[in-house]
Amino acid sequence: MKPALPLILVLSLAGCSERLSELGRAPSMAPIENPGGARPISMPMPAAQTVPAEANSLWRQGSRTFLRDQRAAQVGDLVTVLVAIEDRAQLQNTTERSRANTESLGLPRILGIESSYARLLPGGIDPSRLVSGASDSSSAGSGQIQRTETVTLRVAATVTQTLPNGNLVVAGRQQVRVNHELRDLQVSGIIRPQDIASDNTVKHDRLAEARIAYGGRGTMSDVQQPRYGQQLLDIILPF
Repeated sequence: MKPALPLILVLSLAGCSERLSELGRAPSMAPIENPGGARPISMPMPAAQTVPAEANSLWRQGSRTFLRDQRAAQVGDLVTVLVAIEDRAQLQNTTERSRANTESLGLPRILGIESSYARLLPGGIDPSRLVSGASDSSSAGSGQIQRTETVTLRVAATVTQTLPNGNLVVAGRQQVRVNHELRDLQVSGIIRPQDIASDNTVKHDRLAEARIAYGGRGTMSDVQQPRYGQQLLDIILPF
């Protein structure tokens, strides 16, 4: 066990290298970069449709104003995503089961062997009760789940890709640091231009393939999580 202690210590320090580098300092923020890595997304597309030209008309297709549509429409534009999650779930299950069995088996006559019972078993035997068994089992279970989640946030996202059908792929990230606690909000998904309001906002329930993450790291988050050793034991211990 003693030779393994240095190895365990080295692995522990390697896993904590990022946290050790910030010892005594506030968590460092991530650099500004392409939201979501700007990775292209392939989705099923409908057939292309041509927009009819309106001769001698000041109105432009898809526009809400005669001057200019202020909503996000192309790569690089910004749109504000309104996250208002209020989920409630309550489940309650009760299960009860009971079973009782009784079996009895006898062989009073079997190929004339019954005449040899007394010789084979001098202690005596009742051929009508050769085998007798009984079993009784019962089980009862109950479970209850009650969850309430409320998240209300606003985050600006960037259009990273326009799909052939006109839908927009958006991704945004927001970091807020208060003292030594860093809060990180990430939002990504696919929206329709029609779902963008006139004030250039879109609700989170209009995002297809929505990915919303809200968490953080820092001194408060550290004390709310089990240590690496406890997490390792929770994974490998079977009991």
